[in-house]
Amino acid sequence: MFPQGFVGIEAQLWLWLLAMVRPGAAFLAAPVFGAPYVPVQLRLIVALAVGIPAAAAVPFAMPDGGLVTIAGAMMVFGEVLAGLALGFAVQIGFSAALLGGETIGNAMGLGFAGMIDPASGSSSPALGQLLSILGTFLFLAMGGHLMLASIIFDSYRALPPGQGWLGAESVRGLAMFGGTVFAAGLAIALPVGFALILVQIVMGMLARSAPSLNLFAVGLPATILAGIVLLAIGAPTMADAITASLQRGLDYAMQIAMGR
Repeated sequence: MFPQGFVGIEAQLWLWLLAMVRPGAAFLAAPVFGAPYVPVQLRLIVALAVGIPAAAAVPFAMPDGGLVTIAGAMMVFGEVLAGLALGFAVQIGFSAALLGGETIGNAMGLGFAGMIDPASGSSSPALGQLLSILGTFLFLAMGGHLMLASIIFDSYRALPPGQGWLGAESVRGLAMFGGTVFAAGLAIALPVGFALILVQIVMGMLARSAPSLNLFAVGLPATILAGIVLLAIGAPTMADAITASLQRGLDYAMQIAMGR
């Protein structure tokens, strides 16, 4: 498929460019790879390293006029759509950690404490950032980056370039899968969030029994202290919930790669 020698060097470069499109789009939408702190040059090299053997493993033909024709543009668009769907499915599973951290932060009264998220460049709650960093460590520890590369490679078999498009059912299923991020985020925040709600109920009962008690001066430090202790106790359970959410995202990306 790949021409040899300097005679077909231009055609080979066009093939390499097409092979980079799907992995590059997937890495752009996926966690860790798509972060602003990851150099673009490194992302392109990884996309090329994944795309060349994947494209060489399946037979496909370039359009007669190349990629600058309408047929070529449609082929590139299909590759971009497939790559974004694969990366976005993993990103949905990763976003549950950030949502869980925001829920716990609001329950602790730390919703106002924010910091710049290096992964997105925007401001996010401090606890959401903490769980997001934890999710990044777990994603790398479980080999999620290698699993994503394997999923992209396998997607070329069911969805070869120019011959396989994501159907309307696949796109609808991806949108419906996005709704699971709320359930996963609540599952991550449940061990700490529910206990914090009980602490706030106790603080409310104290405020009713002793009206002279300054609830803001007493309740906020008590809630923050209880939240820190509960975070330390519930860290293993929260880590398991984050890992399960990441695994669901990778599993759904595999379903998309299989053309389901």
